[in-house]
Amino acid sequence: MTTALSLRLGAGLLHHARVRPDSVALTVGRREHTYGEAAATARRWAALLVEAAGGRPRRVGVFAHRSEASYLGVAAALLAGAAFVPLNRKFPAERTRSMLERAEVDALIVDAASLPGLAGLLRGLPRKPVVLLPDVVRSQAGDLGDVRLLDAMDLAAAAPLEQLPEVSPDDLAYLLFTSGSTGVPKGVPVTHGNVRAFLDANQARYRLTPDDRLTQTFDQTFDLSVFDLFMAWENGARLCSTDPIELLAPFKYLERNGITVWFSVPSVGAMLRRRGVLTPGSMPTLRWSLFCGEALPRATAEAWQAAAPHSVVENLYGPTELTIACTVHRWDPATSPAACAHDNVPIGRPYPGLLPLVVDERLEPVPDGATGELCMAGAQTTPGYWRAPGITAERWFTHQGRSYYRTGDLVRLQDGEYVCLGRNDQQVKVGGHRVELGEIEAVLRRAGAVEAVALLWPDPATVTAVVTGADDVAALTAACDAALPAYMAPRAVHLVEEMPVNANGKVDRAELRRRLDETSTARS
Repeated sequence: MTTALSLRLGAGLLHHARVRPDSVALTVGRREHTYGEAAATARRWAALLVEAAGGRPRRVGVFAHRSEASYLGVAAALLAGAAFVPLNRKFPAERTRSMLERAEVDALIVDAASLPGLAGLLRGLPRKPVVLLPDVVRSQAGDLGDVRLLDAMDLAAAAPLEQLPEVSPDDLAYLLFTSGSTGVPKGVPVTHGNVRAFLDANQARYRLTPDDRLTQTFDQTFDLSVFDLFMAWENGARLCSTDPIELLAPFKYLERNGITVWFSVPSVGAMLRRRGVLTPGSMPTLRWSLFCGEALPRATAEAWQAAAPHSVVENLYGPTELTIACTVHRWDPATSPAACAHDNVPIGRPYPGLLPLVVDERLEPVPDGATGELCMAGAQTTPGYWRAPGITAERWFTHQGRSYYRTGDLVRLQDGEYVCLGRNDQQVKVGGHRVELGEIEAVLRRAGAVEAVALLWPDPATVTAVVTGADDVAALTAACDAALPAYMAPRAVHLVEEMPVNANGKVDRAELRRRLDETSTARS
């Protein structure tokens, strides 16, 4: 497809609804939605979004989780010409309300399971969005105040939107909020052009067909979910929403659904390996095994390759600001182990059309083979942070007339591929989620700590906090639980009289870890 319509994210759903309407586009639990059904539903919802906005809506929030509303709500927003804003009912209400306020959504699509939290989100919003309830009738909605509601009966009776608003490559496709070092989530606006470049590069690489079936292991507030959803729909394949409980032992699920493309964070593979269930030949249906979101350990790649012997294992890398992923390494059992750095699989080569630049602290290019910060320019580079010119200026810079994004990741070019050596700041990955430790520290300070340091201890999957100037650990813990998603909230908060500092007067995190180790050993 090379028409203007094909530039729109979501065009594939409409195309395959015309050419193979009876093929399954989406499986949620035991419920299957064909391309014809999915497109017709999304068009009906889109019609009401346009009508409610009095024209093309700007942004539509999707407050739903692994449901018909969560997936087709995204499609409806895009067909209406809006950007979708994924929201997660598992996040604290304060955090989600902040996202709603900053995104200034015109409408909100809410599924039945998320409805109990809706009244609290809407309370105090200066501007109330129209609320669409695809699987709830008005009498079940409860008291939502003076909000305009469109319920399941309204949506079912709506006529499909025939004339879709035009979109350009520079129009926003989605607005995703990520962890921010100031204590406030950062909005990353991603354009149709950004996503189209990513999808085209991946289809040239993976050649998906209508026979493929893809997992959806990610929550939709995690940008990696965009790969599964639109690589499936753009190519007539089936998206299979994967319940998190299935990840504990996914083998029967994969076989039952005939999954051919697996995509998850590496920690899922590591968990299966630790439990001793990642046995050779246990995943025979897979032809692609893709990992992204955090470092892929060599041992996990080796074990997964043995468990999925007919699949190609690949390690993808990329921040949200570079549209999902920007480099990739194809695992080769013969050569990849020797190429690993810190026992992690290389992040590989940039996608076509992307221009890498490795720089020193002065943003000057370093020689090939030297260590520096990876920066990237090209069609997948997003335009900057949402209404935040200050922090945008900190992360984007111009070099030889091109706009580069600074990833904050230290890399080295090795035999034509990049290996990642760690971070140059305090941003980390927990369970595949990007976490600014500074955001956790900001919450702790607001809750009464004078100084606060968040770090990964005693293992890379556990956030621990150390604070001074406070004596009520329970209050600090409660503040974190109320303001942060579960994966960001510290597992423990330790009180100290003063922070250790290094020769430069900065908090010595290595010494903090040593002291925590010492205390832990003394107690055991």
